[in-house]
Amino acid sequence: MNNLYYVLGAGVLAMVYAFWKTSWINSQNEGSDRMKKIGKSIADGAMAFLKAEYRILAIFVLIVAGLLAIAAISQNDSWLISVSFLVGAITSGLAGFLGMKVATKANNRTTHAAQTGIAKALNVAFTGGSVMGLSVVGLGVLGVTGLFLTYDFLGIFDDTAKLIQALTGFSLGASSIALFARVGGGIYTKAADVGADLVGKVEAGIPEDHPLNPATIADNVGDNVGDVAGMGADLFESYVGAIIGSMVL
Repeated sequence: MNNLYYVLGAGVLAMVYAFWKTSWINSQNEGSDRMKKIGKSIADGAMAFLKAEYRILAIFVLIVAGLLAIAAISQNDSWLISVSFLVGAITSGLAGFLGMKVATKANNRTTHAAQTGIAKALNVAFTGGSVMGLSVVGLGVLGVTGLFLTYDFLGIFDDTAKLIQALTGFSLGASSIALFARVGGGIYTKAADVGADLVGKVEAGIPEDHPLNPATIADNVGDNVGDVAGMGADLFESYVGAIIGSMVL
């Protein structure tokens, strides 16, 4: 059991690193006023989509958590599986949110850094990606280990097998958010991408990323919500699914 506290500490360390690197990215130069304006438009659009998506997902998560609790009680299992489900859903959504938040900040900062050299631009971009990676790992470790230690401390379960059974809800919650975030974000991404192509290349005869193409903003918003927020939740689900699957076996 003492080793689990080291694991928990590693998760905390990962999150501290992620927040430290986020503050470093925030301190970098955003570039010209035009770059700031475009970056803000993309960030605002991405956050607006994510808020709308998470509002719907919150209703779904609460309904499923209630059904899980009822089903568990009717079969003489622990209702704490629904608590694990809620924690898994929240942390999965948080992983995507943190990744997208830092990605939208790193975008124009990377562009500005590229004006002075590719090495500096790569450093900013790679740092933004490391925040996403460490957030996924850190939240996964904190979620699984934290729930295990909490349930064990409360002494609710008489054996470890039943405790791990209650933990499986964590993986289910992460999978539920990943499913909708990946599919919902992916649909928006492709719709915006095709729309930008149609408006630019077909109708106006200009490149899809041309400054005069208004669909460019929507296209870049789609890249963030699908390839960052959706991918973050997807990676989180795969990570914790592998851990809990191994524990069950």
